[in-house]
Amino acid sequence: MSEETGGVSRRAFLLGSAAVGTAGLAGCASQRAIQPGRAAGGNGSSNVSALTADGSSTVYPIANTAAQRWNGNPPATDTEYWPHGEFGIDTTQNLADYYASTYGFEPTETRSTPPFRANIALSHSGTGVNAVREQRVDIGNSSAPVADELPDASEATLDSFVNHVVGVDGQPIVVSEELYEAGVTGVTAEQLRQIYRKEITNWSEIGGPDKNIRVIGRAEESGTDTAFRANLYGDPDAPISPDVRKGQNQQVAQLVEQSDNSIAYLALAFVNQNGPVRPISLEVDGTVYELGKNLGAKEYPLSRDLHMYTWEGTSRKEAAFLDLILSDFGQEVCVAGNNYFKLPADRLENQRSKLPEP
Repeated sequence: MSEETGGVSRRAFLLGSAAVGTAGLAGCASQRAIQPGRAAGGNGSSNVSALTADGSSTVYPIANTAAQRWNGNPPATDTEYWPHGEFGIDTTQNLADYYASTYGFEPTETRSTPPFRANIALSHSGTGVNAVREQRVDIGNSSAPVADELPDASEATLDSFVNHVVGVDGQPIVVSEELYEAGVTGVTAEQLRQIYRKEITNWSEIGGPDKNIRVIGRAEESGTDTAFRANLYGDPDAPISPDVRKGQNQQVAQLVEQSDNSIAYLALAFVNQNGPVRPISLEVDGTVYELGKNLGAKEYPLSRDLHMYTWEGTSRKEAAFLDLILSDFGQEVCVAGNNYFKLPADRLENQRSKLPEP
């Protein structure tokens, strides 16, 4: 089953025609019935349960940055943290008040007291999509399509997820600094496939120093690993043989930094072009892709969407938070601010169309 990649997905509007805009939320109709503990209305943060999200360490920086700004609820006069004027937003409201009131939540008009809090947990993509399916959280963060994360799920289950794409990751290939300085500044896609299948085991086989290759991968339940195998091998379940797997991007980066012979795949948010974890080029069918040049090109094979899934529609509480991330302000601060690629205008409009009407 293919995910939405620019056009309107058939999962985009589950119960979309039933969305109703009202002045308040008490007793209002939304795209789905409000679940216990997930009330979509109230008169202040003390009366509204917190919005919760869990999942991908790749999507985490986006969601966490949004939560920090949301929970801080800075006033309109604090243009360092709420630079609304730079994005054509004419308001005197605090940040979270502004986005929440669009969906009927009563503003608190108080710094650090949003209409409801946003709590973001860190785990894996598979954990996140399962958590939202089981309605333990509002939003499941995933760096791979849910169909790849839940390959045994029924069509009905997959259709119950609403896919909110919030940004794009280029997923660069990185090596230890010592290798980069020794001349390992790029690999081909075929070499990379062979390295991860242990068909190439020494850097000297591809023009590098005489050192064994330490192959690092992400945990199998991570969306980064799923996307890597799907994009490089054409199969999210393709067998690969890394020497070590780690559950989080941060842990992978640390391993690469602490060794002198490692290769890994990472999310863009965890790569610094001049840092100790060095991004290298990837040649695919004669085209060389490099960070800072064309890694964000649509043709880059390791490019992948970053998802925030909701379940059986999108509540107004979820919509208010996603509205922040899908605004020009959120795309700049939460997405580009974490080194990911913002959605182009047409895709951004499409994603915003999935939110219920205010």
